[in-house]
Amino acid sequence: MSKKLMLGNAALARGLYEAGCSVVSSYPGTPSTEITEEAVKFDEIYCEWAPNEKVALEAAFGACMGGKRSFCAMKHVGLNVAADPLFTISYTGVNAGLVICVADDAGMHSSQNEQDSRHYAIAAKVPMLEPSDSSEALAFAKLAYELSETYDTPVFIKMCTRVAHSQSLVETGDRVLPAVKPYQKNIQKNVMMPGNARRKHPLIEERTKKLVEYAETAPINRIEWGKSKKIGVITSSTSYQYVKEAFGEEVSVLKLGMIHPLPEKLIRDFAAQVEELVVVEELDPIIENHCKQLGLCVKGKDILPIVDEFSQNLVAKALGKSVREGVKLEETIPPRPPVMCAGCPHRGMFYILSKNKVNVFGDIGCYTLGAVAPLNALDISTCMGASLSGVHGYNKALGEEAEAKTVGVIGDSTFVHSGMTGLANIAYNQSNSTAIILDNSITGMTGHQQNPTTGYNIKGDPAGKIDLEALCRAMGINRVQVVDPYDLAACERALKEELAAKEPSVIISRRPCALLKTVKHNPPFTVNTEKCKSCRACMKLGCPAISFKDGKAHVDNTLCVGCGVCTQLCKFDAIEE
Repeated sequence: MSKKLMLGNAALARGLYEAGCSVVSSYPGTPSTEITEEAVKFDEIYCEWAPNEKVALEAAFGACMGGKRSFCAMKHVGLNVAADPLFTISYTGVNAGLVICVADDAGMHSSQNEQDSRHYAIAAKVPMLEPSDSSEALAFAKLAYELSETYDTPVFIKMCTRVAHSQSLVETGDRVLPAVKPYQKNIQKNVMMPGNARRKHPLIEERTKKLVEYAETAPINRIEWGKSKKIGVITSSTSYQYVKEAFGEEVSVLKLGMIHPLPEKLIRDFAAQVEELVVVEELDPIIENHCKQLGLCVKGKDILPIVDEFSQNLVAKALGKSVREGVKLEETIPPRPPVMCAGCPHRGMFYILSKNKVNVFGDIGCYTLGAVAPLNALDISTCMGASLSGVHGYNKALGEEAEAKTVGVIGDSTFVHSGMTGLANIAYNQSNSTAIILDNSITGMTGHQQNPTTGYNIKGDPAGKIDLEALCRAMGINRVQVVDPYDLAACERALKEELAAKEPSVIISRRPCALLKTVKHNPPFTVNTEKCKSCRACMKLGCPAISFKDGKAHVDNTLCVGCGVCTQLCKFDAIEE
């Protein structure tokens, strides 16, 4: 055993290793990605990136039915994709243990919504554990497998951005590999056709009652009596840390490690011994509503916000403690909104779309940043794969006028994740829609993970590779063009041709991500200030390497990767090698 500082996600991966997990199947999504990236470092665990979260959970379920402990990780919106198998796996139960990690993103640091995944645990009737630091992340991973096998259920571990991406002290242990549980055919248990499912539902309700009994005395639900019982706080996860940092031993705390199902007697007994009961929880009032159902008088969302993540100061102020203001800067720090990187292959295509005033259904990935000024190229973006389904519906509703000026854009990884079915709909129902696949040869936004189109697996070893051109044609798309997004003329020509065509079409904009280690860059460009006429045409790209200095265009040679896109906009040949 040894003690070390570990990231929450790394500690959870360590917990999987120590618990004898054998199979991990996930789809990357911040803030959950590092769990699988850390787990793959253990050779004893088979790890993979699946095409999407639904497939990942189904693969992990298959592994657990085969008798080996398995795991699946995703971010909160990924759980929407995995919900289909989740609700039925709750009914079938497991063979070996199955643990599902969902990482929420309060504050929406890298997400399109702020949903609270605890609702899924309640709706699917699946127990959920919620660690508050790295040490608990490791311990809860091991406990989750014990609960999964004891109660015949998948078990959730809910992380959040602050726990997943913070470091704290962890004591590591040895790997204990349980015996493989032989698969035994049991149609009544494992085949959820209506007759079997009807018999299983009452058993799931009984399971929940047993889990409530467990929650009453579970060590992970603990009372920490403070110096005073004037205020009693019920809390969990990172909110527990905020309470302890703001108040120390001044208040009494009921710290919940099991967030579903919640205990009843434990909460009532705690409430009976404090003068005022307060629930501190981010996002929705799950614990608060549970307390109210128990008939308790409790403060919660009447003094704390239902949106955004909390902080020590916010919690302290809400509970009536004066907070010392920090040192204020004399100067305002300029904002630094996210933008596509210098040399990003998506920039050229988005510039052409913006220039031609095309309506663009966007998708989830680096290319979502095409919505940012000065490109302002995206019109709509909702969820993974929605661009192709959306452009089809839009064109079916509005007809030829829309078809001639509307496209859907989607990344290579997102296309495999959930865009293929949208393209199948376009091909099958024959909308005159143009899809643009932005193929940057990697899963970019989450940190360069491989995907089924790259030809490499999670370890970087050669793997199966999907041929996008062949796939699109096999799905019924006759018109498929491949262009280099660094070639603006080629992009514009392809765009106009496919928008004018009276049938479904696909443009594959192919150029590797500029940040890949394997990409060789050209020397940076420079601006000949004598030739520069200060027309600002180059600024329309929104490239972070280009700015104006002393009234002239300026290229930052520490950022420029020599892509040459800006040179195609300068009519005066002022941007030189």
